[in-house]
Amino acid sequence: MGLNDPITKWLPELKDLKVETASGDVPLNRPIWVQDVMRHTAGFVYAGGTKSPRIKKMYDDLNIESRETDITTDDMLKNLGQIPLANQPGTVWEYSISVDVLGLLLERVAQKPLDAILNELLLGPLGMKDTTWWVQADQLGRMAETLDSDPLKVGMLKSYRQTYNPLGKSYFKGGAGLVGTATDYLKFLQMMVNGGELDGKRYLSRKTVEFMLSQHTVGMGGTTFNSTGPGYGFGLGFAVRLDEGMAWVPGSKGDAMWAGAWGTSFWIDPKEKLAAVIMAQGPSNRTHTRMLYKNLVYGALIK
Repeated sequence: MGLNDPITKWLPELKDLKVETASGDVPLNRPIWVQDVMRHTAGFVYAGGTKSPRIKKMYDDLNIESRETDITTDDMLKNLGQIPLANQPGTVWEYSISVDVLGLLLERVAQKPLDAILNELLLGPLGMKDTTWWVQADQLGRMAETLDSDPLKVGMLKSYRQTYNPLGKSYFKGGAGLVGTATDYLKFLQMMVNGGELDGKRYLSRKTVEFMLSQHTVGMGGTTFNSTGPGYGFGLGFAVRLDEGMAWVPGSKGDAMWAGAWGTSFWIDPKEKLAAVIMAQGPSNRTHTRMLYKNLVYGALIK
């Protein structure tokens, strides 16, 4: 699988996609590449973020994001193939279901469910033993709870069914599926900071890590502002800081980060050999929390 391979090579349900424009739906100028679903430039959206009322309604009506009820992989892809893209592939960065589609793409390529792929290639080898797709009953006491006063809590618990095993009932969400611990997450982040190595074992080549943490959205529209604040572009799976300045908080050119809807936020700073993650179950305050945490960490550096 190459970054410039069309995803329809494995996802034929998406072969007839069109792009919505003011004058009607038009054909794609080029196929959606694997690279596009890794960097949110495929033209997909999230229903809650799109500017198109029509596309939002179709996402909701066809249950693309499985927000409250199950939908199988095959049905999700069949339904997604009926909905126009918001932008031509490779022209606009827009946070979207791209990583969910990437997960389904990996399933087709590997002929395995996504939970098995991640366990085999990532979670198991890195020793991330407390990271899983759902929380079993005997582990619920370890799970951080959002305060009932948070107005986003009820809706998000319906969307992210953290105690529910989706296997055989709904597709695994590559962009929103896992629960775990800060200790586990730091193993992955430290491996990336180390250039692909952890505890003497190599997982990725140094150049692969550099490539992932490079700017892959040069010349495109769209912005990561809502998640990162100003000053960031996007690589392969990570927002990437473009310069020392511009941002709301300290950092280094080339530091990379992302953040979750519940309040989790991480970043890696190869220049400072620094990895950090905060897991806060406070969705309504997530932007404030992630910026405050980053300020505190960099404010504590004295060497």
